[in-house]
Amino acid sequence: MSALSTRVRTVAEELVRRKGTVAPVEVLVGIGWLSTRTVDAWRHGKVPRLDAVAAVPPARLAEALDLLRDWARGRGLEPSLVDYAAATLGAGALRFADDDTPFRTHWTDPSLTPARRARIEARANAVPDPVAHKADKRWHCALCRESGDYHFTEDDQPVCLTCADMDHLVFLPSGDAALTRRARAASGLAAIVMTWHKPRKRFIRCGTLVERAALETAEVQCLADEDARERRRLRDRARRDLADVALTAAFAARVAELFPGLPAERAHAIAEHAVVRSSGRVGRSAAGKALDEHAVTLAVVAAIRHEETDYDAMLMAGVPRAVARERIRDTVEVVLSRWRGTS
Repeated sequence: MSALSTRVRTVAEELVRRKGTVAPVEVLVGIGWLSTRTVDAWRHGKVPRLDAVAAVPPARLAEALDLLRDWARGRGLEPSLVDYAAATLGAGALRFADDDTPFRTHWTDPSLTPARRARIEARANAVPDPVAHKADKRWHCALCRESGDYHFTEDDQPVCLTCADMDHLVFLPSGDAALTRRARAASGLAAIVMTWHKPRKRFIRCGTLVERAALETAEVQCLADEDARERRRLRDRARRDLADVALTAAFAARVAELFPGLPAERAHAIAEHAVVRSSGRVGRSAAGKALDEHAVTLAVVAAIRHEETDYDAMLMAGVPRAVARERIRDTVEVVLSRWRGTS
C-alpha cells in the first residue's frame, strides 16, 4: 500500500467514524493538499476552480480521489452526487476541475439510520447563506455609489444592503450560539457577516444579519430556558475537556512511538500544542485525530522548526517563509533522524 493510499484511508476512516460520510474536499484538506482558508475562499466565490489553488498538480488530486473511490467501494460505502453552491448572492454552482464528478461524489455509510442519512444529505445539498462583509475601509456600492457598514459582493464588486434588498435585516453579533441559531432558524432571509482579522490574516465570522422579528422571537426563547442551557454548557465543557485530555495523551504516545529518541516531556509538549481546540493545527485535523503518521510527523517538524533552528529569527528579519524553510531543511532532517533513533 502506497504512502498516499495510507494517508487517504486514514483520513477517510476518521471522517466515517465521526460523520458517517466522506466528502472528497474534506479528505484533501485532511491530507494537507488543500487548506481550510483556500476552501473558504473558494466557497465564497473568490477562487474560480479548486484545483488551481491546491498544493499539488491536478494529476495528483485525481490520483488521491481514485484511491478514495477504491477504498470507499471496498468499504461498502454508497456514493451520491452533491451540488456545491457558492456562498454569494445569486449563488451559482462551484467548479472543482475539468471533471467535477470525483469531487462531488460523497460516500456514506449504508448502516446509518434513514433519519441520519436524510440529515446528512440535506446538509450536503443546502445552499449556504450569502456572505456580507463588515467594512474596514472606505467603499462605495457599485450600483448606487452609497456606502454603509456592510456590503455584499456581486461580480467582484461591492453592493450595499439596500441594493441587495437586505436593508431590513439587523446585525446580531457572534457570541451567543443559542441566540444565533434560533434567530437564524426563524429568519426567512439571513446572511453571515465576515470581517478581516489582521493577526490571522483571514476573514472570520463576526455575526449574522437576520430579520428583526426573528431576533425578538429568539431572545424570548433564550430568556425562557437560560438556566437549563447554562447547565448544559457546563456539562459540555467538562466532556470536551476530558476528550482533549484523552486526545493529548494518545497523540503524545504516538509521537513517542514514532520518535523514541524524543524525551517524554517534549513529546507531551508537542502533543499539547498540536491538539489545542479551535487552533486549526494538525492535531485537530481528521488525520491528526486518527494519529496518522504523516500528521504526527508534521507536528514534530513544526516543533523542530520553531525550537531547534533559527527559523523564527529569519522570519523576523524579513526572510520569506519558503526561503527560510529551505535553509533549515537539512537541520530538520538531522533532528528527525536523531529523534527517530536512526542517526
